[in-house]
Amino acid sequence: MRTFLPALALAGLLAATAPAALAQGYSAGKVTALKGQAMAGVESRAKLAQVMNDQIFSYGELAFQEVETSKYVTGVLEKNGFAIQRGVAGLPTGWTATWTNGKGGPVIALGSDIDGIPKASQKPGVPWHEPLVEGAPGHGEGHNSGQALNVVAALTVKEIMEKEGIAGTLVLWPGVAEELLGGKAYMVRDGVFKDVDAAVFTHVGNNLQTAWGQPQGTGLVSVEYTFSGSAAHAAGAPWRGKSALDAVELMNMGWNMRREHLRPEQRSHYVITDGGDQPNVVPSVATVWYYFREQNFADIRKSFEIGNTIAEAAAKMTDTTVERRVVGTAAPQHFNKPLAEAAKANIDKVGLPKWTPQEQAFARAVQKNLGAKEKGLATELEVLKTPVEKPESGGSDDIGDISWTVPTVSIYYPSNIPELPGHHWSNAISMATPVAHKGVVAGSKVVAMTLLDILTRPALRTAAGDYFNKVQTKDQKYQPMLSATDKPPIEINTGTMARFRPDMAKFYYDPEKYPTYLDQLGIKWPPTELTPPKGN
Repeated sequence: MRTFLPALALAGLLAATAPAALAQGYSAGKVTALKGQAMAGVESRAKLAQVMNDQIFSYGELAFQEVETSKYVTGVLEKNGFAIQRGVAGLPTGWTATWTNGKGGPVIALGSDIDGIPKASQKPGVPWHEPLVEGAPGHGEGHNSGQALNVVAALTVKEIMEKEGIAGTLVLWPGVAEELLGGKAYMVRDGVFKDVDAAVFTHVGNNLQTAWGQPQGTGLVSVEYTFSGSAAHAAGAPWRGKSALDAVELMNMGWNMRREHLRPEQRSHYVITDGGDQPNVVPSVATVWYYFREQNFADIRKSFEIGNTIAEAAAKMTDTTVERRVVGTAAPQHFNKPLAEAAKANIDKVGLPKWTPQEQAFARAVQKNLGAKEKGLATELEVLKTPVEKPESGGSDDIGDISWTVPTVSIYYPSNIPELPGHHWSNAISMATPVAHKGVVAGSKVVAMTLLDILTRPALRTAAGDYFNKVQTKDQKYQPMLSATDKPPIEINTGTMARFRPDMAKFYYDPEKYPTYLDQLGIKWPPTELTPPKGN
């Protein structure tokens, strides 16, 4: 991460390398005018936002297999003058897209996630379960929308930078395998953010909002334990076998007993990914995959160490051996106060989209069909989320690793429907409809305006650096949980995508033939039938 200079030194450096106006910062009136250009620029690219949103939705790719998505997004950026570096941090679907104007100026990293959810295939605009391909993955969180938002914001700001002679660098990047917390820590470890001054992260939500400090949630270590024993005839000579599955089950029992004596804030869960081949053969190999979640670095590491001890004990009890592999990690998140305050001011200027009565009826129908509170789409902005005395436990996001590396702000935008389960096919229902398109445009306006704030207000960059150095990391430094030899498990999901991709490819969006993905699928908008057919 760059060393932030005192304000006077920073101003002197910028004066030597950038236009004079930038060295002093633009006047408030000029910044307001630039933001007006940004609002109009995003609006003029609303069609691009819709096409990109729908195109990525149609791919629906799982973690580490976001091949079509990365090829498509980098293609759009390359055509618009960005230099592409592919395969970053050992991630085949990882990349950076970089564009620089002039000399000097800040380097701003702009990211959003790209992977989908297993078994979340869903026709957009249909307010009940109706998959495009039965059993296939899909965008059951809404990660298809963030890159569309960021690209539109970046192209808008790029145009303004060129016109106004604003110096700086924009770097776009993807959140690869976020659902497995498997990408960002590797990008941090491999230096993708080492020269970055500020990071702006976007994530789908159901309101337009941001926060600073530590939010609700956890960090984690994701670990795979593989036990090895000896096969034998399960009926003829079971005494000759050493069951790896017994070791897995003993580990799970041991962990479940230990849960009672862990902090209430911890969250942990597992799946048995390999339990043997068939019942009449003593399993010689078995694998269990754990997520150990906690709210701070020390307790994450403590849970990890307890899990390792229990695994080793299970191996001893069964006369097997055990090997472990770190699949992914996520640091607890901490967001930058000055950047969040600047983003919130822009959120207040943009406001929520104007939802039509039909869009509200659609959202309430989805909520009703899911047995959720029928509150419709958000009509009032959330307040700026500030740190609470005791943050609640919950989910994780590996943006946390970046937030401890460089001053970072996360901006959420209203492309999804409130009150849905999350990580579920229902969260895909709105994600290629005008609801998502409006949310993407609103979020893109906020991001474009926030980028301009960072580019044209040296005092904001200094304040963001001061908060990062003197408040956030004063007593707590980033503790990476990857070793130098850990590698991203890029083989995960290859079999699933090989199985489903041929059928999924039949539904890839063709914007040359159809104005929207709904048109391609023959789905009427707004829908007139809101009640599920009998038996659905």
